Amino acid sequence: MMGTGHLGKTSLFLGAALVGAGQAWAGGQEFDFKDPKSVNSIVFLVDSPLEPIVGLGSGIEGTVKFDPSEPKSISGSIKVDAATLHTDNKSMKSGIHGSDWLDVKKHPSIEFKIKEVKEAKKEKDNAWELQVVGDFTCKGVTKPLTVPVKLNYLKDKLGSRMQGKNGDLLVVRSEFSIKRKDFQIKPDMDGEIVGDSIELRVMIVGASPKKS
Repeated sequence: MMGTGHLGKTSLFLGAALVGAGQAWAGGQEFDFKDPKSVNSIVFLVDSPLEPIVGLGSGIEGTVKFDPSEPKSISGSIKVDAATLHTDNKSMKSGIHGSDWLDVKKHPSIEFKIKEVKEAKKEKDNAWELQVVGDFTCKGVTKPLTVPVKLNYLKDKLGSRMQGKNGDLLVVRSEFSIKRKDFQIKPDMDGEIVGDSIELRVMIVGASPKKS
């Protein structure tokens, strides 16, 4: 029969282990959105009466912490390499990167940083619709935005996307718009030529590998 001293030490050890596990999970599971497959991207659309523009951006990076048992506790930020935003028109691409537009040399990234979640509605198992409040920074200007976000938590699915890897995935989808003039993007440009509203469509996947 074990003595009370041994039981006390065992209880103390188990308690410390449980506290340590809780601390490791505190803030959620971390997902990395820097995609080694280079598939993660955003689409931007600028509509106008004369010339609708559609383009693509990549160079996504950032980390998000997410706990499927507490979806409103999500935190983190996502960045886009501003120099990757482009259209098939080479001269237009050069213009987008220039000082009148995104000025990518001075402002190399576009970022959305999560501040809080106003609402989290469960759609089905491991899928949620969130209203996320955050700071959106573009061309050195930061504005608060509330954006709709759809999340899919895919447990043990990293290997299905990347052969030989074990872990989980977090798929993030969102559609929202910003005003070009709010961020000093060619603010003097006539809206008939280039629309003031820039629509952004985000479709990205973050990975959380299991530690061996």
